[in-house]
Amino acid sequence: MPNSPPYDERLDQLLATSAEVFAEQGYHGTSMRDLSRATGMSLAGMYYYVRGKDDLLFRIQERCFTGFLEGARDAVLENTDPAHRIRRLVRHHVTFFAAHMSQMKVLAHESDSLTKEGQAAIDQLKREYVALLTGLVGEIRNAEPGPDEKVAAYALFGMMNWVYTWYQPNGSVSPEQLADRFADLFLHGLRNSLPAAVSAEQ
Repeated sequence: MPNSPPYDERLDQLLATSAEVFAEQGYHGTSMRDLSRATGMSLAGMYYYVRGKDDLLFRIQERCFTGFLEGARDAVLENTDPAHRIRRLVRHHVTFFAAHMSQMKVLAHESDSLTKEGQAAIDQLKREYVALLTGLVGEIRNAEPGPDEKVAAYALFGMMNWVYTWYQPNGSVSPEQLADRFADLFLHGLRNSLPAAVSAEQ
């Protein structure tokens, strides 16, 4: 996994604001001049940080997903119980999404707009995240991660990854409450799908 770049406030502002514009207008519907107006940065100032719009899109996705993955790894370190660790991972996932709705929409919708090299780098980060969750699912099922564990992992991702299309973080359900409900649905369904002998042992 690539090392996290050093923090730069102007770069952070550029990436965050550009993500909001991409999320609203789409990558292909946005020009560098649009981003210059939105960020209040000159074109020359923007090109100090990025080589162009494709590099900017990659930097948004790389920084967001790297921080996301690092947080997920930290979230599952503190407990040996795999169900509890899955709960912590789900809470991290949902609360991160709620705090970075525009960036996550860009991750979901603009992966095909990346260059081939950029897409390969982001896909590697995604594979590492899938492996993290499938490993935890395998621990609950007392099995080596395989097709069933991957199906379960992607089912959970399917619940969590589209919250930006309907969820209001300032609504009646907090991000933490939403995460707990997702975890309950997933873990209860996962346990009920176990063979009877394995369920009895637990």
